[in-house]
Amino acid sequence: MTQTRPLGAQISHMLKDRGVDVIFGIPGVHNQEMYRGIEEAGITHVLARHEQGAGFMADGYARASGKPGVAYVITGPGLCNIMTPMGQAYSDSVPLLVLSSCLDETVATRGQLHQMKDQRAAAETVCDWSEEARTAEAAYQLVDRALTEFTTRRKRPKHIQVPIAQLEAEAAPAVRHRPDHAQPKPDQFVIVPLPRTAPPGIDTRQLGHIAKRLMAAERPLFVLGGGVAMPGLEQAVQAVLNNCGAAAFTTYAGRGLVPPDHPLSFGSHLARPDSAKLLDASDCVVFLGTDLSEGDLWRATAGHRPGAIHINIDPEVLARAHPQDTRLLTDGVEVLAYLATHMTGKPASSWSADLVAGFRSRWRAEVNAERPGIVPVCDALRDCLPQRTMIYSDMTQFAYTAKEVWDMDRPGHWHHPTGFGTLGYATPAAIGGAIARKGLPTMAIIGDYGFHYTMQELGVAVELGLPLPIILWDNGKLKEIEESMVRAQIAPNAVIARNPDFCKLAEAFGARAAAPQTLTDMQDTVRAAFDADGPTLIYLTPDITG
Repeated sequence: MTQTRPLGAQISHMLKDRGVDVIFGIPGVHNQEMYRGIEEAGITHVLARHEQGAGFMADGYARASGKPGVAYVITGPGLCNIMTPMGQAYSDSVPLLVLSSCLDETVATRGQLHQMKDQRAAAETVCDWSEEARTAEAAYQLVDRALTEFTTRRKRPKHIQVPIAQLEAEAAPAVRHRPDHAQPKPDQFVIVPLPRTAPPGIDTRQLGHIAKRLMAAERPLFVLGGGVAMPGLEQAVQAVLNNCGAAAFTTYAGRGLVPPDHPLSFGSHLARPDSAKLLDASDCVVFLGTDLSEGDLWRATAGHRPGAIHINIDPEVLARAHPQDTRLLTDGVEVLAYLATHMTGKPASSWSADLVAGFRSRWRAEVNAERPGIVPVCDALRDCLPQRTMIYSDMTQFAYTAKEVWDMDRPGHWHHPTGFGTLGYATPAAIGGAIARKGLPTMAIIGDYGFHYTMQELGVAVELGLPLPIILWDNGKLKEIEESMVRAQIAPNAVIARNPDFCKLAEAFGARAAAPQTLTDMQDTVRAAFDADGPTLIYLTPDITG
């Protein structure tokens, strides 16, 4: 006999059957039916302090686990509060599924609790799609559609809303689903196979032509983006670069794909203006898994000549390429793996390790001059972290510096709110990441102003006993904005806010706090924070370098 339950409960059971183990959110009178089935289904619920925090936690969980991040929110303000995380997830290609309630009717009745003129349309402005499920069958189909698209298309957030009356109504369960393969565990390193056949949609002649171009090029150059930044792919990347003698840039999201000690790695300095000269000097440029967005370049074009090769799963990205460029709508992971075994002979590359080292040395000096004192702190922090530390950073000068000078030894382990660029991301996202990576080190880096946005989520980390170091960089102002105003010849205005005593604030939440005065003390504090039974706020100022 089929067991009926209120639809809100059935949705939780369906999600559990589809592999969802954790849901982030906040209950309210309008979505309480969604909470009826959470415990019964065996799902862990993480209670955020604000829906924005819930969305960022789900985002961080998704990036760390490789599974969708799921959030439950209420009608109206609950959905509005999570729209910022939805916009961030859209910008950064994160599989975030937001399920909300909605009012049964909004046309003939005004003044209802949590009423919006068009809630579904509002959500659609910051996600891939937003749909309303008016029947149980529609709800089940939309959930399966979202989960399927997360694995077959570019990962972007989805929103499903269900009228309150439907959530309360009895419904038969969704059809059980058995996945064909087990989900990888968080931080599981999967070695990407090196296939002998071409990836779907690409014939071997086209791939063979690309391989020949790379082998014949005097200055082959790869630009590797976040679309291929996954643990286990480093082997294939290194094989391709070594086979053809190619140099490489990574975008900020692609860091870790190229080993830090690779002699022809230009690192993540693509936004340095004279990187355009290097792209122009290359006779075979391959853009792999990157949008070449404003945040990657900070200039109008990359600077390469027509005839480059673009490999991406998003046709919109390929459409922006030069008409003379080669465009491949396919999975860059598969292409890399294929090329790794199909380039033979002696490469014609004339790249020199000395030339690459010279550029990198000059760029590092430029970064240090632009934001004095931060580079040594980055170096010291990097050197004290345990292996496989996953980092979540915020919109702060410390992170802007680190993203250029901090080489990662594995991909997919530094997450930053690129593109949408929201403040307050790092703390809740790191909480989500730490939940996904139990037993593995996770750290947040955030600025003093950004910490204000989501500081309340520190209470969640305390409740869960997460050993989470939170590096709080306090330069006493919105310094990046102040410097931008000065460059624009605007008298700096509204860039300084009164800060609390952050250490006392953290302690009030029940967290540990420390304010190390030297880099050595900082390193000792960070090491201890990874072994603690709760979060530690580590307060740093520019004075730490003397």
